[in-house]
Amino acid sequence: MDERIRLGRMNRLIVVKKVDFGVYLDGREAGEILLPARYVPEGCEVGDELEVFLYLDSEERLVATTQRPLAQVGDFACLKVAWVNQYGAFLDWGLMKDLFVPFREQKVRMEKGKSYVVYLYVDRETSRLAATAKVEHCLSDKMPPYSEGDEVRILVWQRTDLGFKVIVDNRFGGLVYGNELFRELHVGDRMTAYVKQVRPDGKLDITLQKQGREAVEDFSEALLEHLHRNGGRTALCDKSPAEEIYAVFGVSKKVFKKAVGDLYKRRMIEISDQGLKLL
Repeated sequence: MDERIRLGRMNRLIVVKKVDFGVYLDGREAGEILLPARYVPEGCEVGDELEVFLYLDSEERLVATTQRPLAQVGDFACLKVAWVNQYGAFLDWGLMKDLFVPFREQKVRMEKGKSYVVYLYVDRETSRLAATAKVEHCLSDKMPPYSEGDEVRILVWQRTDLGFKVIVDNRFGGLVYGNELFRELHVGDRMTAYVKQVRPDGKLDITLQKQGREAVEDFSEALLEHLHRNGGRTALCDKSPAEEIYAVFGVSKKVFKKAVGDLYKRRMIEISDQGLKLL
């Protein structure tokens, strides 16, 4: 197969032929690839370039669809089990044909209706698309190219005694410590986070908010803007529950208190039992 044709990924291919049951796309060395009629965009003509996802049909023929799956080969994702049979589990990933997870690639027996974090790959023996729940073997073993404070995207992967294991930028493993959490986390959550530390062994400590002075300065400005938008007042203060503070501002109580102290020292707010007031 031509290296430019990526099985299990989105590809941009040219329409070379129209037939009653769809159109054929130029698959280069892979030959012509069928895009069934139900996926052909209205007004499609020979010569048009289409973005399509490539996979193997039930007869192991390369076929295309304009549907975009929830994840592609090389991705980590949290997907729900659609059904189970004697060979393994099948995940709903947004396409008509479900994604197969063999029993040997399951850490625990998957159950219908439950969601699991998996890694998508092409099976070398069958060339079929599949997934594995043994995601720890699919993470990069290279030293992460991050510095303290770098912004990253994380996928929450697994709860542990220390906190939550996460997958960082679809490539590296990391940990968010439970004693640093100021909001609930659930397996499958995706969010922006920050690098707290890159350990000598390449492991990443991750935090859900910016650290140090930068975090306080950023939130100080956000708090000022909130007060201006709300008549110069808020009922929240440094004695308010952490959950209420997060629900309104999306920050920890620690950052909130430091920002309140910062604005108070700058004589921009007044603090009382009724909350905060702009001066």
